[in-house]
Amino acid sequence: MLVAIVDYGSGNLRSAAKAFERVVAEEGLDATIAVSADAELVRKADRVVLPGVGAFGDCRAGLDALPGMVEAMTEQVRRHGRPFMGICVGMQLLATTGREHGTHAGLGWIPGEVLPITPSDPALKVPHMGWNELAFVPGIHPLLAGLPENPHAYFVHSYRFQVADPKQQLARVDYGGPITAVVGKDNVVGTQFHPEKSQITGLRVIANFLKWKP
Repeated sequence: MLVAIVDYGSGNLRSAAKAFERVVAEEGLDATIAVSADAELVRKADRVVLPGVGAFGDCRAGLDALPGMVEAMTEQVRRHGRPFMGICVGMQLLATTGREHGTHAGLGWIPGEVLPITPSDPALKVPHMGWNELAFVPGIHPLLAGLPENPHAYFVHSYRFQVADPKQQLARVDYGGPITAVVGKDNVVGTQFHPEKSQITGLRVIANFLKWKP
C-alpha cells in the first residue's frame, strides 16, 4: 500500500510522516509512506493525505502551484475512490469556499464554507489552540472506531469548517460554541485537529484511516 502525503509547502510534513510511519510499524501494516510534490506519485497512491498549516488562500495557491496535483488528487479520490484524509487546513480545503482574507475556492469535495471562529465567551482567545474534547456518536464512522468517550485531541486554528450537510460532521468540539472537528463523505475524511500531535487519539485515527475500506 502506497500512502502519499502531499507536499505543497504547507505544514509540518515530517512530523505527520513520522506519525504515519509509527502506526505502520506498530500495526504491522504493509505500507510505504511517501512525502511528495509529484502528481505522478499521487496517481499511483492507494491513499492520499493532505496536511496543511497557515491561511486557506495561501494553502490553495500552494496546491495549485504543483503541476497537475489537483487533477491527480481528483482522479485518484473522486474517480477511483481512493481513501483521502485532510488535516487541519487540508481538511478545510475540502470545503466549497474559504473566507479567510478574502474569498477563495476550495476543492468542493464536502460542501460548506470556512469561517472565522467567533467564541460566545470573550475570555476564549483565537486561535483555538491546545487540547480539547471530541464529541461524536460511537459507531458513526470507522475513522473514530476504538476511541474512548470524549477523547482529547490537539488543535491550532482560527477558522472553522461549517458543513452544509450536518450528517457530514462526524465529530465536533466546543469552544464558545460547536466547531467541526472531523468531516466525512464517501471515501473522504478530514480532521481539524492534528493527529500527529494528538498522541493516543491521533495514532488511533491514523491507524483507522490506514485500515479503512470505504
